[in-house]
Amino acid sequence: MADAPRPPVAVAARPAPVADRPSPGAPSGRLLARAAALTAALTALGALLGLFRDQLLARTFGAGTGTDAFLVAWTVPEFAATLLIEDGMALVLVPAFAAALARRGAAPPAAGPDPVHALVRATLPKAALGTAAAAGLLVLAAPLVVPLLAPGLPDRQLAVDCTRLTATCLFSFALAGYCSAALRAHGRYLAPAAIYVAYNTGIITAVVVLDPADQGVRAAAAGVAAGGALMVLVQAPVLWRQLRTPPGPPASPAPSAPRTPPVAPAAAPAAPPGAPAPSAPPAPTSAGVRPVLAALAPVIVFAVSRQSQVLVERFLAAPLPAGAISHLNYAQKVAQLPMVLSLMLCTVSFPVVARALAAGDTGTARRRAERDLLLAGVIVLVGAATVVAAAPQIVGLLFQRGAFDGADTAATAGVMRVYALGLLGQTLVGALVRCYFSTSRPLWYPAAAMLGGIALTAAAGSAFAGPWGARGIAAANALGITLTAALLLIGLRHQSVPLDARRLAGGLARLTAAAAVATAAGRWSAAGPPPLAVPLAFAAVTTVFTATACALRAPVVPSLVRSAHPFRRLAKARS
Repeated sequence: MADAPRPPVAVAARPAPVADRPSPGAPSGRLLARAAALTAALTALGALLGLFRDQLLARTFGAGTGTDAFLVAWTVPEFAATLLIEDGMALVLVPAFAAALARRGAAPPAAGPDPVHALVRATLPKAALGTAAAAGLLVLAAPLVVPLLAPGLPDRQLAVDCTRLTATCLFSFALAGYCSAALRAHGRYLAPAAIYVAYNTGIITAVVVLDPADQGVRAAAAGVAAGGALMVLVQAPVLWRQLRTPPGPPASPAPSAPRTPPVAPAAAPAAPPGAPAPSAPPAPTSAGVRPVLAALAPVIVFAVSRQSQVLVERFLAAPLPAGAISHLNYAQKVAQLPMVLSLMLCTVSFPVVARALAAGDTGTARRRAERDLLLAGVIVLVGAATVVAAAPQIVGLLFQRGAFDGADTAATAGVMRVYALGLLGQTLVGALVRCYFSTSRPLWYPAAAMLGGIALTAAAGSAFAGPWGARGIAAANALGITLTAALLLIGLRHQSVPLDARRLAGGLARLTAAAAVATAAGRWSAAGPPPLAVPLAFAAVTTVFTATACALRAPVVPSLVRSAHPFRRLAKARS
């Protein structure tokens, strides 16, 4: 869902040589570090508000016909966020604004229209009109769209009403994504990082202020629409001030070309004394944009295909008893927390792998990628073992209050345990795809692997949903994503990062065996009220996993134990 920004799938730029100097006016390392810290804080705040939002929805509406209808309508913002904010819009507009800024820096002061302003005039009205028309069309076609998204939904009219409200996100998310891309290209990161704080604040406020007893889940749908508008409002004034700021004088040439994104033209060298001033480079034509879109197409198809997992699940769950879609949603939100934590490591190391590949150092790229994959596996397996061991206690601690009763807790916990079986596959897909996209030309193989996994999810879900209900759909999800992870792991042997798939598979198998033993210990330890049972289960899982992994000679874990030993750290500090 559009809760908090996912780590974007990005095409890596070829780094500049070590001798290259940053362009004049570039922010200092201290300013970048401060911006990164504030951005991380706003991102974390957005995630916490997303969790509070889910708790509020569970307490107010529970898990039933109403929440199922709302979640079907929420499919629109989920896909809109992927296409218009997180991946599609950013991957197209950030390079375009970078190219315009490069032309602005290369041109003399009186060389004609400002390239940045020209880009805004050429793109923003079209994007606004196109997405506004799409939003209006969805409002009119909602009675036809809802049966396609969720056939057999009990309260179809409620889903139609909610879809008409969330359809506005096609317009507001497009403007928010446009502002985010433009601001990031200008080096302004704080306002884009605050969009999910604004979004979740809008939903929470609407649920609290509007009368849920009268409006039902329509209050939450209205909050989604309000949150989308707030995403624009927190960025538009900042972008307006940025665009109104007069461009500075052209940058003086450096001994070597400054680092630019791969699609941005390099700044022209300074003219010799007495030579006529060069004219500004021409704006890119539609023919010049086509190669950029062709290079980004594999990334966008992969991102949309991965988001389609939610669409398949809700399609299959719609004919099930009321509350099935809601149980799937709550279970997935909690179960994926370990995956999000593990992928933060891979997100940080992604530029390191990209730089090593650009420099031709495939050995460093391979070693870093393999270690990060195994370390991410350790984190997610410990989290998955804790989820399986203490699922009822975790769900009860987070959601069981108000309209969310004990039966909802039991159903959600059962689904969450099955979802946890696919967490390693989810993490591997998120980590391995960065190896494919670390080169300057993304490949179609990850998108094909993801489509294969989606096909298996759909086929298995159709077979499992009848006898096993929501748990069968969760099992199909785990099977599909595991297939995608296996295909990506096998395919990397012939790609830019030649990972040792056999050695990685063996190491992950030993880590998985340690997690299975730790799950049994955690389940035995999860006793008492939820506030006590959850930390007890986590402590038992961590201890037994570490001991078992060391006994099985699993990778990474012994070195982590040695580095974490207090006497070793003290000796290292004294030396």
